Amino acid sequence: MSSEPKPIRRLTENLINKIAAGEIIHRPASALKELIENSLDAGATSIRITVKDGGMKLLQIQDNGCGIRKSDMPILAERFTTSKLSTFSDLKKITTYGFRGEALASMSHVAHLSVVTKTKADSCAWKASYVDGALVDPKTREKSEPRASAGNDGTTITIEDLFYNTPTRLSALRSTSEEYSRILDVITKYAIHNPTVSFICRKGGAASPDISTPSSSEIPATIRLLYGHSIAKELIHHELSCNKKGKQRVVEEDAMDEDEDESEEWSAELYFTNANYQAKKTVFLLFINHRLVESLRIKKALEAVYTNILPKGSLPFIYLSLQIDPRSVDVNVHPTKREVHFLNEEAITERIADAMQEGLVKQNHSRTFEYQTLLTGGIMGDEPGPSKKRPRKERDEGSEGGNEEAATTTIAEPKKKIYSQHKVRTNLQDRTLDSMFPVVNEATQIPMEASTSKSSQTPPTNSLPKSKEVKESECFLTSVRNLRQRLVKAKHQQLSEILEKHTFIGIVDIHKCLSLIQCTTKLYLVNHDSLAEELFYQLGLRQFGDFSRIKLDPPPSLREMIEIAVEAENTETSTLSKSQIADRITNILVERREMLADYFSLTITEDGLVESIPLLLRGYTPNLDNLPSFLMRLGPQVDWTSEAECFENFLRELAYFYVPIPSISDTDEYKAERWQIQHVLFPAMRRYLLPPKSLLDRDIVQVADLPDLYKVFERC
Repeated sequence: MSSEPKPIRRLTENLINKIAAGEIIHRPASALKELIENSLDAGATSIRITVKDGGMKLLQIQDNGCGIRKSDMPILAERFTTSKLSTFSDLKKITTYGFRGEALASMSHVAHLSVVTKTKADSCAWKASYVDGALVDPKTREKSEPRASAGNDGTTITIEDLFYNTPTRLSALRSTSEEYSRILDVITKYAIHNPTVSFICRKGGAASPDISTPSSSEIPATIRLLYGHSIAKELIHHELSCNKKGKQRVVEEDAMDEDEDESEEWSAELYFTNANYQAKKTVFLLFINHRLVESLRIKKALEAVYTNILPKGSLPFIYLSLQIDPRSVDVNVHPTKREVHFLNEEAITERIADAMQEGLVKQNHSRTFEYQTLLTGGIMGDEPGPSKKRPRKERDEGSEGGNEEAATTTIAEPKKKIYSQHKVRTNLQDRTLDSMFPVVNEATQIPMEASTSKSSQTPPTNSLPKSKEVKESECFLTSVRNLRQRLVKAKHQQLSEILEKHTFIGIVDIHKCLSLIQCTTKLYLVNHDSLAEELFYQLGLRQFGDFSRIKLDPPPSLREMIEIAVEAENTETSTLSKSQIADRITNILVERREMLADYFSLTITEDGLVESIPLLLRGYTPNLDNLPSFLMRLGPQVDWTSEAECFENFLRELAYFYVPIPSISDTDEYKAERWQIQHVLFPAMRRYLLPPKSLLDRDIVQVADLPDLYKVFERC
């Protein structure tokens, strides 16, 4: 096999156009959809369609629209020729069906295309045939001009021998009957959405049409005509809108409650069946800005409204027409314009689903519907008898007189449905990661959770007990007050809300200092050591000059502990010996022992014994194995010549000493560290930490969002 790279060549124009045609025209129904949209853009009020062999032999559409100018016909079937756009900015506010100018061009590359058109100003119609985007003579296939022809105002487009030059695509199509049914489905949907337009569809040579709708009907009448009386009699009509201020209104007798703000204005019109109608397949018609599109997410959300109303396996009929500001809709996301993207899709879908649910509850005309809603719970009243608000006399008359209307159960105000992807765990005693993998006591082979008595368990709480509350000390030093003000200014609002409202999930890896927390529907992976270091620095600054103490008994020698820490350090670059370094650091701390004891409760005796160290958080004990390193670092890491830098450096080193690094001597699955992290550290963070933005950039990562996960699983 040759290792030489193959040369890159430009594709021929003809091949490029054929590839593009395959993206636009999948089957006869997709070609017809493009042609219907062109007719509607032309202002047609009557559209006639003729089909042979499922549209593969013949597909003809005739409308009474504005027609096409003769001067425009030479470029009619060329790619990217359109009357809908002139600049890219026009795409942001497009309201027409077509805009790319590829539909007729694609058809001319995979079929024989001919056009007969006449404007009101023309004295006759003009006829033209196209091959590969060029206007040609149908017999000689040479370039030609439009020919005069008889015809009515409007346009007639004829497609013959679809996919004659792409046999693979032709062989992949279904039977003619199935392709014809797809064509009827497209016409049916557009006929319902455009009740003022007359649609007629017939097979070639047939005496009567298969679809025929009048041009003066309304949507319910068209639904009855095309889908039958069984659907039409069970329809519920609902209109709702949201203005730019976020106020929602419903065009019905009663108005819905105002909801949360929306940034964009939109409106929706709905026709959906009540609980008495049920089918094996959902009929879902979705139009966004009058464009027929598909959206699996919206479809599933609206189907979910019927989950507790219809029997399993029974599905509804739903027609939804959504009007959104064109600037909020991206129509250019699919070659066939089958999909669109728009802002606030999830919020708008929820509003519509809520409106449907309320409409189903209000449509209380049949005993069947009352019985079914009672089974689901949360819709009917708590008691099956008369409402408690009715007078006793009125209740007696209703029951004794046998008046079914008066004895009907009163429906309670429905609770707003919370969809699964927005449900948030509120019980902090729910299962955590550690509870799913319990540590087993080897001596008794009993899970530690089960062997621990209830009195010894400390449930996670949102606030610390009053005995552990950390009060801010009163300090008049300007340097300390400036440091405190700097913390307040650097507070990041979003991160503060996450930590204040979080639920602790569990420790992922204690060695890598990773834990999981949840806030609303989002899951975050956090570096608890970085958060703890910032917390202890702030707690130290908060208690400056008024620290509690951890008494060391017996008090260790300051010189010996510093020697231990210096021995573990690499001092080859220093001109001093390790003994001299230890002496110098010891002298620095002993000389400043009064200041250290007064401000930080670090008590050092005259003969160099460490009697106490500061306690930053009650219930939390730092790892004393790191005490030698802490005392040693106070020498080189603290700027003893400047007041503000001295206080800040000392508190940073103290915070680093307090970080929950697992003890080497603790081999029992780091049980003590795990308990302190979950039950002391995270509640303290929730209460006291003013997190800066640097933590969000570096140490907190969102790993999951429940609504996004639902979208992923919907695609699976």
